[in-house]
Amino acid sequence: MAGIDPAISADHIIRRFGATVAVDDVSLAVAPGEIYGFLGPNGAGKSTLTRVLCTLITPSEGHARVAGYDVATEAEEVRLRVGVALQEAALDDQQTGSEMLALQGRFYGLSAAATRSRVAELTDLIDIGDALARRIGTYSGGMKRRLDLALALVHDPAVLFLDEPTTGLDPVSRAKVWQEVRRLNTDLGMTVFLTTQYLEEADELADRVGIINKGVLVAEGTPTELKRAIGTDVIIVTLGGSVDRARTALGRLGTVQRIETSGETLMLSVSDGPSTISPVAVTLADVPGADVRELSLRRPSLDDVFLSVTGEHISDDHAPGGAVDTSRDDSTRERA
Repeated sequence: MAGIDPAISADHIIRRFGATVAVDDVSLAVAPGEIYGFLGPNGAGKSTLTRVLCTLITPSEGHARVAGYDVATEAEEVRLRVGVALQEAALDDQQTGSEMLALQGRFYGLSAAATRSRVAELTDLIDIGDALARRIGTYSGGMKRRLDLALALVHDPAVLFLDEPTTGLDPVSRAKVWQEVRRLNTDLGMTVFLTTQYLEEADELADRVGIINKGVLVAEGTPTELKRAIGTDVIIVTLGGSVDRARTALGRLGTVQRIETSGETLMLSVSDGPSTISPVAVTLADVPGADVRELSLRRPSLDDVFLSVTGEHISDDHAPGGAVDTSRDDSTRERA
C-alpha cells in the first residue's frame, strides 16, 4: 500500500563466503501483515538471506531493513522486533517447555508476570497443552517444532522468520504448523517470512512467493500470477468415440485456445479452466456418439513455475526431510 514502509526490505543484497557468492544482488520488499514464501533448492541462498535479514550474519554488500531498522547498523533494534525459528531448533532437552519459555522471556527483558501471561496466551495459540510441564527430551519432532515457534513469539514480534519450519515433520504435524502460522498472520496481523522447499506449503500459506536459484531472485509474484505466467490451464477429455466430431465442436468454443489429440484423448488449452469446463461438458453432450470417459482439469503448479525459471523440479517428493541449505554459515547457529 502506498505510503506504508515495508516490514522487510532488501536492497541489492550480496553475501559472500570466501569466493562463493551465496546471495547475488537480491532486492525484495515484504508488506506489513504479508506472508512471503521464499522458495529454492538446497544451496540456493534461502537460509543465507534469512540469516542476513534476522541479523545473524551481515551482508557483504547492499542494505536491508526489518521492522524499520537497518540489519547491519541497528541489529539490536531489529532483534527486539523479530522472532526467528531456524531449521535447527536450539532446545535444551533437560529443561521443560515452561522453563525454556520463561528463560526466553527473561532474555527479552520481560517481567516474570508478563512472561507468565504471554506463555498462557501461547499455550492456546500454539497448541502445546500439558506438554509444557514435561522435559523437552520427551517431545516428538512436531512438538519440538511448535515449542520452537512459541519461543520465537514470546516477545510478541512484529516480524516472524520461519526457516523451513516443517522439514522432517509428518503430514499431521505439518498441517498443525500451517494452521498456527495462518492464525498468527490472520489473528495478529504478523508479517511472516517463510523459507520452504515444500511447494504445497508456499501455495497454501503465502500471499506472494519469491524463487531464488543460485543466489539470484529469478521470479516473484502471487502463486496465481506465477502459475498464470508460465502457461494455460488444460482440460483433458477422454472419449469412447466420435473424437473428430468432438474436436470440431470444441474448436468452436471461443475460450479454447488450442486442442491436441492423442488417441481418444483431447487436451484443450484454455485461459480459465474452471469457467470453461462446464461449457466443454455441455458441448460434448450434444456430440452424437461422444461417450465421455473422463473429463478433468489440470492447472499449472508451482513446480511448473520452478521448472520454467530454474530448469529443474522442486517437489514435495524431492524435498529431503533432513536437507539443509548448503549456503548457510553454520558458525552462526544461534537464536536472534
